[in-house]
Amino acid sequence: MATTPVRRPGSLARVAFASGIGSALEWYDFFIYGNAAAVVFNKLFFPDLEPAVGTLVAFASFGVGFFVRPLGGLFFGHFGDRIGRKNVLVTTLLLVGGATFLIGCVPSYASIGILAPVALVALRLAQGFGAGAEYGGAVIYAVEHAPPGRRGWFGSWSPMGVSLGTLLAAAVFAAVSNMPEEQFLSWGWRVPFWLSAVLVGIGLYLRLRLSESPVFERARRRSEVLRAPIKHALTTQPRSFLVVIGARFAENGLGYLFPTWSISYLSGQLGYSRTTALLAVTIATCAQLVMVPVWSVLSDRVGRRPVYAGAAIFCALFAFPYFLLLDTRSTPLVLFAMAAAVGIGVAGMFGPQAAYFAELFGPRVRYSGFAFARELGSILAGGPAPFLASLLLVWAGGAPWAVAGYMVVLAAITTVAVLCGPETYRTDILAEPGAEATPATTAPRPH
Repeated sequence: MATTPVRRPGSLARVAFASGIGSALEWYDFFIYGNAAAVVFNKLFFPDLEPAVGTLVAFASFGVGFFVRPLGGLFFGHFGDRIGRKNVLVTTLLLVGGATFLIGCVPSYASIGILAPVALVALRLAQGFGAGAEYGGAVIYAVEHAPPGRRGWFGSWSPMGVSLGTLLAAAVFAAVSNMPEEQFLSWGWRVPFWLSAVLVGIGLYLRLRLSESPVFERARRRSEVLRAPIKHALTTQPRSFLVVIGARFAENGLGYLFPTWSISYLSGQLGYSRTTALLAVTIATCAQLVMVPVWSVLSDRVGRRPVYAGAAIFCALFAFPYFLLLDTRSTPLVLFAMAAAVGIGVAGMFGPQAAYFAELFGPRVRYSGFAFARELGSILAGGPAPFLASLLLVWAGGAPWAVAGYMVVLAAITTVAVLCGPETYRTDILAEPGAEATPATTAPRPH
């Protein structure tokens, strides 16, 4: 039986910070690229197109990064299970951060012609490819180091990094947006991309000082490393794949609809200023940052499934009241609705999800299974969510009831998926699925 090692608090703190920094970088990039696509890229990289068409093409360049994420999860997940978690985490951090920095260096269309948008799309693909394994790897690394009974808490550092990265990006982009337009279009928009180098530097400093995951080291010592981990995962643990994909429908889909798509609903349908809409999203993101560790720690006490499924059920019950609150056009009620939807509903799934998904897969296929299934779920859930919600809003003549119904469907799919999955919070992190449940333990460090 595995024994629990004695670890220094400083070492565990570095593990937690190293886990969160990559997610902060990933979502820092997500936010600044999305904003730049909306206000800059159509002018600098697609100037020969009509403004509206140029904006659509700029957003298309943003979207291509999502389609390669499962491929990145598959590719890097394979090596994470073959050669180790740490080496892959260093690689994905450099790939995501390096591509983000280089986007800020790409000359405009006026300087190098068609090579400008080509370079932009190529770097966006590189970002997405690396991001497909960054989050899953960071979560797995933290969870596999966690002391008994605290895997939810340690896994929550990556979700907290997501919120922190979003808030940081919002602050930086808001600052440069206040520059005179000529300076902003010339070089100001590049500053947020260049500042990503700071996050990369901090992340590298932390990750290079860490040892390999004790769970992977144990598998390597026992010659248990598989030659084709993803094939083994698909054939031996199909239930885990289906649970992960289904669990993503509400968390990922509503994670885009509540805080992101609602900006367009508030500004376009209800007449709110973009500033007020962004304030609501900022408050909702702060609520998520605060509540993710709360729900994660609760999942360490009562289990992953009750917290995750409970949050999904809350989202189903709150979908129609959410729009009723927005439609009051009362700013305090709008802020409350957004904060409750994200802080209770989305955070209640996003927090415990980290440890839950890691626990669903055995140690020999954990990286491959987690990263690939999670990113595949994001294409099915989060990818089409804003488009489908906009389509439903038009179909319903501007009334939000169809979108609320769509939210209920997403929440129902996730509830069923989670309740059909196993409870994992007390299982041994070293055990293969199907093994007899034992109290949660961590693997010893190699002597």
